[in-house]
Amino acid sequence: MPSGNVIRGARVGSAPMRPDERHQPAPRQDVTYWCRNDHRVDIRISADVEPPSLWDCPRCGLPAGRDAQNPPGRVRAEPYKSHLAYVKERRTAEEGEALLNEALAALRRRRGE
Repeated sequence: MPSGNVIRGARVGSAPMRPDERHQPAPRQDVTYWCRNDHRVDIRISADVEPPSLWDCPRCGLPAGRDAQNPPGRVRAEPYKSHLAYVKERRTAEEGEALLNEALAALRRRRGE
C-alpha cells in the first residue's frame, strides 16, 4: 500500500538538461597540436586568447606544437641537484668557510674547549 507523500514520476535529476537561455557561451576557438609521436591533441580555448606555442601531449607527455610537419623535440630535463649543490649556488667558498668556523667555535664553546 503506497503512502500518501510519494511524488510519482519525478525524482532528482530526472529532467533532461536544457541549455540556459539567460546567456550566450563565450566565443571559443579549436586549436590542434602535434607531438613527436604523431599524437593529435585538440583543445578548445577562448577566442580572445593567443594559443600557447606548446602544449603537453596527454598520451605520451612530450611537448606538442602547432606544426604537424615539424613537432617540437623533447624538452631537456634539468639534472638532479643535491642539497649541497643548491647551497654552493647561494654561497661562495669563503662564506661557507666562515660559517663552518663559526659553527665549530659555537660547538667548542658548548663543550667547554
